[in-house]
Amino acid sequence: MSVDQVRRPSSPLRVVGILLCVLWLLGTVAFIAWWFWPWNGSGLNPSAQPRPVAARGDLSGLEQTNIAIYAAASPSVVHVTKLTTASSGGRLNLNVQQVPKGTGSGFIWDEDGHIVTNYHVVEGADAARVTLADHSTYQARQVWAYPDGDMAVLWIEAPKSKLRPMQIGTSHDLKVGQSAYAIGNPFGLDQTMTTGIVSALDREMEAANGKPIRGVIQTSAAINPGNSGGPLLDSAGRLIGMNTAIISPSGASAGIGFAIPVDEINRVVPQLIQHGRIVRPQLGVQVAAEQLTRQLGIDQGALVLKVTPGSPAEVAGLQGTQRDDSGRIRLGDVIVELGGQPIKNVGDLHAAVERFKVGETVTVGILREGKRQDVSVTLQAR
Repeated sequence: MSVDQVRRPSSPLRVVGILLCVLWLLGTVAFIAWWFWPWNGSGLNPSAQPRPVAARGDLSGLEQTNIAIYAAASPSVVHVTKLTTASSGGRLNLNVQQVPKGTGSGFIWDEDGHIVTNYHVVEGADAARVTLADHSTYQARQVWAYPDGDMAVLWIEAPKSKLRPMQIGTSHDLKVGQSAYAIGNPFGLDQTMTTGIVSALDREMEAANGKPIRGVIQTSAAINPGNSGGPLLDSAGRLIGMNTAIISPSGASAGIGFAIPVDEINRVVPQLIQHGRIVRPQLGVQVAAEQLTRQLGIDQGALVLKVTPGSPAEVAGLQGTQRDDSGRIRLGDVIVELGGQPIKNVGDLHAAVERFKVGETVTVGILREGKRQDVSVTLQAR
């Protein structure tokens, strides 16, 4: 017989055993793969799907107001870059270029291209660059400054279609607690809006040249470096002030910011545009220093030492301090009120005069030999 003839068929039990071995091996491999798969114990879920989006209702009235204010005002806000001239290369090969030295904010005043910002934003600059909301950039052709009030006006030549003037409001009727919105470029971040309230009124701060700025608005709207020169708005989207300073130990906003009131801006800016400088009104008097006034026993007011010949004060009949025939000093008029504003010292007098325009007639309250009198004075230019 052949070998094929004597080979017996495989036993059924043997086949079953082989199958069981194969299944055991497959199960072991699957278990090991499952055990060491990345999602096990890591929180990963390969079947994860996007969550359903929950429907939201309408925006609140406050949110809609915020959005509307930003949409209306942001095209009027600009980015101001201070430039200085630098040179590189050897003595015989100078490459002169303008280098950014600092940035701030500003706002469009009119369609003629006048931009308002803080004086300290452009102080010491050789040139200034203005970037509009659409990111188009223009070199300032002229810069007129009023350091005493930390204000400056830049002039750019840009198409009127790109210039949307800021809406002007008032500041004399502001109330503590009303909403305030600041728009600017803090830390160079383009077109940022923060919200807060008018925290206080009639604050006093120091200008870059050391002169006091009175009537300043305090706000809780966040003001950070780069916001200087940007607008402070009311809930109607009108300009109520120009952001100018903060009080902060760290240099970032601590919720105490200050803005120059718009009534002062609206007085100064037209003069800078008309004349390139401030045309100051004057009474035409020389007043005594506060220390001397107090030594003479005068507790309130500004003592007139001298009246300038031909001045408004002389025309109105104000009298200065003189010596009589016996050599005794006869005190002049003491100014205690001007235009309805109480005058406690020399600083009050200067501030009160600055609130009026050349040619305006104001009522001046004086004490003459202890008796109160009111005289009318028509202010003239210095």
